[in-house]
Amino acid sequence: MNDSVNDSASANDSVSDRIRTDIAHNARVWNYWLGGKDNYPVDRAVGAQVTGFYPSIGEVARADRAFLGRVVTRLAAEEGVRQFLDIGTGLPTADNTHEVAQRAAPGSRIVYVDNDPIVLTHARALLTSAPEGVTEYVDADAHDPERILAAASATLDLSRPVAVMMLGILNFILDTDEARSVVRTLMDAVPSGSFLVLTHPTLEPELGGEGNRAAMAFWNENATPPITARTRAEFASFLDGLDLLEPGIVSCSRWRSEEGAVVAQFGAVGRKP
Repeated sequence: MNDSVNDSASANDSVSDRIRTDIAHNARVWNYWLGGKDNYPVDRAVGAQVTGFYPSIGEVARADRAFLGRVVTRLAAEEGVRQFLDIGTGLPTADNTHEVAQRAAPGSRIVYVDNDPIVLTHARALLTSAPEGVTEYVDADAHDPERILAAASATLDLSRPVAVMMLGILNFILDTDEARSVVRTLMDAVPSGSFLVLTHPTLEPELGGEGNRAAMAFWNENATPPITARTRAEFASFLDGLDLLEPGIVSCSRWRSEEGAVVAQFGAVGRKP
């Protein structure tokens, strides 16, 4: 375990000063949808309102989490991946990336990235590595991939394959060209044999996304950060130049699974050739 995060009381005070309890925040509302306790009344109120607009949002949150477990197990157990860069970590819950990866491969090294101050206050829960492996936490914004790479390189060997995980995070980079640039910067920095793991909400009707429209409009008026949906073609553009693992771009609930309802959240995994 690395104890470099929040070692001092002054650091904790600085983080606490950044926490807003008067406006809902994605990490805490997501925690509410997953049945967690790390949220405030404003998060629960907004989360309940969004559920009213889009009753399957809780299923989306659970499906996204289950997708993470299946993908990390596949990459660690079958593809030999031993390094994971998890961007947009969110609040700790059951079966975090390092727990899943190190269950299959105890020597796995994981770097978590988030810039939500309440996530930072829980960072130590994400740093309980197996003795053979390493976990670290980076306080950085997904809009700044160069900073992420510079910080991650202290823990990960970027000359060896890395699984870059961006689950439900590109939807907070509102400009699609910028989102593509972020992905390109990250994937250009890792070698052949690396993977990109993505999930992203959509309005496309074949996945039941129509209800997302009103829910997202409400979210953008009442919570932070603002969010956007994307089409299948826009989502696919993030994976340009990569070899898609079967079954390709699907509802994340259907990626190597037939359990649960189809949800309006794309999921896909691409390998860098």
